Amino acid sequence: MTHWNTLAAQHSAVADRPIVSLFDDPERARNFSAQAGDLYFDYSKTNIDTATRNALLELARGADVEKMREAMFSGARINGTENRAVLHTALRNLDGSAMMANGRDVMPSVLDTLARMRSFADQVRNGSFTDVVNIGIGGSDLGPAMTVRALTPYHDGPRCHFVSNVDGADIADTLRGLDAKTTLVIVASKTFTTIETMTNARTARAWMIDHGGTPETQFAALSSAEDKTADFGIDPARVFGFADWVGGRYSVWGPIGLSLMIAIGPKAFDAFLRGGQAMDMHFRAAELHENMPVLLALVGIWHNQICGYATRAVLPYDERLEHLPGYLQQLEMESNGKGVLRDGTPSPRNTGPVVWGAAGTNGQHAFYQLIHQGTRVIPCEFMIAAQGHEPELEHHHTLLIANCLAQSQALMQGRALEEARQIASGKGFTGGELEKQARHRVFSGNRPSTTLLYPLLDPFTLGQIIALYEHRVFIEGIILHINSFDQWGVELGKELATSLQPVVEGAQSAKTQDPSTRSLIDFIHRHRN
Repeated sequence: MTHWNTLAAQHSAVADRPIVSLFDDPERARNFSAQAGDLYFDYSKTNIDTATRNALLELARGADVEKMREAMFSGARINGTENRAVLHTALRNLDGSAMMANGRDVMPSVLDTLARMRSFADQVRNGSFTDVVNIGIGGSDLGPAMTVRALTPYHDGPRCHFVSNVDGADIADTLRGLDAKTTLVIVASKTFTTIETMTNARTARAWMIDHGGTPETQFAALSSAEDKTADFGIDPARVFGFADWVGGRYSVWGPIGLSLMIAIGPKAFDAFLRGGQAMDMHFRAAELHENMPVLLALVGIWHNQICGYATRAVLPYDERLEHLPGYLQQLEMESNGKGVLRDGTPSPRNTGPVVWGAAGTNGQHAFYQLIHQGTRVIPCEFMIAAQGHEPELEHHHTLLIANCLAQSQALMQGRALEEARQIASGKGFTGGELEKQARHRVFSGNRPSTTLLYPLLDPFTLGQIIALYEHRVFIEGIILHINSFDQWGVELGKELATSLQPVVEGAQSAKTQDPSTRSLIDFIHRHRN
């Protein structure tokens, strides 16, 4: 019997077991939690018991998670379709111990680039710049935008803005009200060819010229295409490159994080890197049964591949983590949204889940109805800090914590029909109306959740959290035998968009397009000015 079959059999045996019954064991909460530094991960409100956890750990060992972990850190080319190493961890290796890729130690180059970033960030922070506009898309936008927002209490540099969408409304709304003479524009594109980014960059350059700015001294680039950045007119001293062993969605630790460094300063940015490095050290050293990334990944495998729960809700009870669900959406769905195994054969099972969510408590008044009483089970991942950054508003944070803990408790416990009848009776309902009203107030419960706690959302803690989820995605990918580090699924749409552009412009006929697309283009042509 394979590990997968063992887990499937265990799920069949416990599918209807109330999670709350597992707490008959007084040590349940302690035994089904893990700690890494100041992070505390509780997964006791799931239907995973000791036998299931052991089977999941055997699944991980059978997939060679430990061997592949060391292969990644040693610079092996585990991105097989692109024949590349996966070494984003080198970007946060502040101690500079050797990390090899293609037979060379990458750390001298990494540390040199980091030193250049610090120097440039200090110049910007100490100069006359009032605003920074980061132009990128995908990982070149989601990472810096999320982290800059998350670390708002630590901002002491110029204001940071982010443009990603090729929709003209994005850049128009961002530039409106900015002073072209005191704005730094950062263009983030490894190849300096990304059509959305370069379209926005050219628009920003024209705006700056039209409003008295000087692009020659007010543009920087995060790119490895030095010939193209030079053609654009950007001084090589303001170009920060990164190697092909850094994937876009894993790149916030290096030059792509320049806007964050400018916002919070090099010292705080180093603390952010230290947090990521601390999680790397925990991931490499901790035994699998105490390893937080491993346990987070195994909970995900249990819920998605074994229980068949197709989606995962990420619910940070921290307003400044409002962009984290979107960031993790790309990290997980672009990494593990694959239908083909590493050897090119079709996957025999579903791979990555649908990841979504929002900051609490806003989500409670939007989609929690579905989570609590809908027909599909949606595993929830709560996270919250023990304290906020506003001590004068401590009562706000107390209420926030109470809401977070209450939601996970309600998902597990639910509300039985008899209790619902008592509530309906107390409201004056009788007879058949009482029964109807009671049934609307029933909560099935037995819905799983995890909770990640941390003392305070500071740069070090944010680094830990991001690295935790990066390693979780890696482990799930290894267990599923897929390549988490390519993204061919984004290519076809790009290619078709390029070929459709002259058709939309009217420069080419639409007759070769499919009937639906022809009809849509005809409508667009009739309604464009």
